[in-house]
Amino acid sequence: MRYIQGIVFVLVLFVYHLTYAATQRFISLSPAATEILFALGLKDEIIADTTFCNFPEEAKKLPKVGTFSEPNIEKILSLKPDIIFTTGLEQAPSVARLQSLGLKVIVSDPKNIFEFFASIMQIGKATSREEAAGLLIETMQKRITAIESQVAMIPQDKRPKVFIEIWHDPIMTAGPNSIVNEILTIAGANNIAYDANRPYSRFSAEAIIQRNPDVIILGYMAKKNTKDLVSKRLGWKNINAIKNNRVISDIDPDLILRPSPRIVEGIEEIYKRLYHE
Repeated sequence: MRYIQGIVFVLVLFVYHLTYAATQRFISLSPAATEILFALGLKDEIIADTTFCNFPEEAKKLPKVGTFSEPNIEKILSLKPDIIFTTGLEQAPSVARLQSLGLKVIVSDPKNIFEFFASIMQIGKATSREEAAGLLIETMQKRITAIESQVAMIPQDKRPKVFIEIWHDPIMTAGPNSIVNEILTIAGANNIAYDANRPYSRFSAEAIIQRNPDVIILGYMAKKNTKDLVSKRLGWKNINAIKNNRVISDIDPDLILRPSPRIVEGIEEIYKRLYHE
């Protein structure tokens, strides 16, 4: 009887180890990383995220450790995470602070699709989901290739000139060496901000009027009518995009501006709007 009890005890310990001991604790400060973690089947390992993490729906229900730009370092420490997932730009000070405290931080800030796929694989390796990461990348690549094959049949001079406005005051856009610019290119657009000074920068109204885009994409949600906001600007009424009612204001900005698995949906949606409407 004692022998049997001993075997049962060992089995219970083994099951406990598989169920609990191997479970990792992740905190995501990046909405994009949160989406990737969910896509890799890691929803149960995410113990907290930020108020900016809004997809999938389950991400909204997780405990919050502050905002995107101002995470609560003390709260993060109290949760004892194994890995913290972050991005670059305004999160850089928080990343430095977390690393100085000896915490493991993975930074994902892709500048193009290649780096985006590398980020997915990096997260997959760090979380023991390398196979799932590979399958996710493969699925996304197939969908992107399908769009590229369609766009390849369209002559360069027949592709519409597009201006993407990622903010309106001041006017900001995506230029070269940005993942948004690559998304536009894959979808068959000629980005009029091809020579902007930085990946994300201000762009003058005069240059927009002069370059006369065929399509304007608004990459933000405004409280007032965004089409009216654009069309009533001084000198803009003669821009082709406005004259021909091709101001796109109803694509979820997260599909375009957030390097998450949904970025493929953004590419497909832009292609559809440019060529099938």
